[in-house]
Amino acid sequence: MFVVNQIAVLLTCFNRKEKTLSALEHFKVATSLHPNLTFDIYLTDDGSTDGTGPAVKKRFPEVTILEGTGDLYWAGGMRQSWATALRSKYDAFLLLNDDTNLFKTSLDQLLNTHKTCLEQYNSSGIYLGSTKDNQTGEFTYGGARFENRYLFKYSFLIPNGQVQNCELGNANIMMVTKEVVDEIGQLSDGYRHGVADYDYTLKAMKRKIPILIAPEYCGTCTKDHDDVYASFAKKTFKERLKTLVHPLGLDFYSNLLLMRRHFPLRVPGVIFAAGLKLLFPQLYIKGRGKG
Repeated sequence: MFVVNQIAVLLTCFNRKEKTLSALEHFKVATSLHPNLTFDIYLTDDGSTDGTGPAVKKRFPEVTILEGTGDLYWAGGMRQSWATALRSKYDAFLLLNDDTNLFKTSLDQLLNTHKTCLEQYNSSGIYLGSTKDNQTGEFTYGGARFENRYLFKYSFLIPNGQVQNCELGNANIMMVTKEVVDEIGQLSDGYRHGVADYDYTLKAMKRKIPILIAPEYCGTCTKDHDDVYASFAKKTFKERLKTLVHPLGLDFYSNLLLMRRHFPLRVPGVIFAAGLKLLFPQLYIKGRGKG
């Protein structure tokens, strides 16, 4: 019942050749502990100009490389990889960021979490692998629980040697079983870059699908994103507007969609905050405690 033997591995990338190659190399090492399992890798190369696609094809010819349109970003690229994988039959789908390096024991962690899920809930679920910074060892991505749903405040859970329940999760390392996909599908349309993984775990939570964090860290991934608000107030109105709506900026439309679908009472406040950011950025930043 709910046995995992065939796994589709899903990635998307854009101009991060060395990181993508490293992620695939670490994945290959992790799979060496599981010779009886089948892994098929689907990678959407969303218009890379640094030679990522050809480099992957040369070093990992077994990878199915899909061409993106150049404006898919993370969410769109992952949807394309997932949609292609769904044409074949798999027991589970492993979402993996192209800048995430799995530990050798990561698959053991996720598969054991699956076993725990079956024992505790008599059903399968979504399993998150937490990551930490390769240099500092500090937590970077994983699963979280809400402190205040209306304020959208949440705290991430640090791996503690036990399987933990959570309500919100990052898809840097995320395994989803076929049974879950049969019930709620893959990543929702409408999201450009981030928060599509938040939406997915929130959809699962509404259906009472278990969302579990593996007991130990499963890999490394560095938070290398610049603070968008560091120079936000110094930008012109036009520049602030571009940052507000750009998928790699504040991705306003994706975040607004997330609120509409899951926290509709927050929508007026989110729209008001966006206006405040545009018209009175210093006041907004001061209110965030950044001023």
